[in-house]
Amino acid sequence: MGIKMVDVGGKSDIYREATAYGRIRLKRETIALIREGKVEKGDVISASTIAAILAVKKTPEVLPLTHNIPITSVDVKFEIGDEHIEVYVTVRAHARTGVEMEALIGTSVALLNVWDMVKKYEKDERGQYPHTAIEEIKVLKKVKEGT
Repeated sequence: MGIKMVDVGGKSDIYREATAYGRIRLKRETIALIREGKVEKGDVISASTIAAILAVKKTPEVLPLTHNIPITSVDVKFEIGDEHIEVYVTVRAHARTGVEMEALIGTSVALLNVWDMVKKYEKDERGQYPHTAIEEIKVLKKVKEGT
């Protein structure tokens, strides 16, 4: 069996949108540091927003069989709970193929960036992460208009 990129040349550009979701479980103390702006590496939410947007744009570099898509917008929203942070990434484009992978990559990288920025606070005395976990990354919504 071979591997190939699907030919979307015969399709028309139409409006596409996808929203992906994920969450990271963190210690209460880490959440407090994020809320208070006391994380040594800086503003976790702003940096993770930028990381998500960059990841969306670079999806074809990470997933080799995805197409280069002319993204028209990326919205990144965070909700901070007592022991977790949720992220929602919505990607929009007028394209020949969907933007679910872009939304999933953006969500994943946003969560990984949060982890990277707070790992110092999440480690136990042995340098492990017994509490920290990225959970439930999924597509919440897909829109395809104009077919």
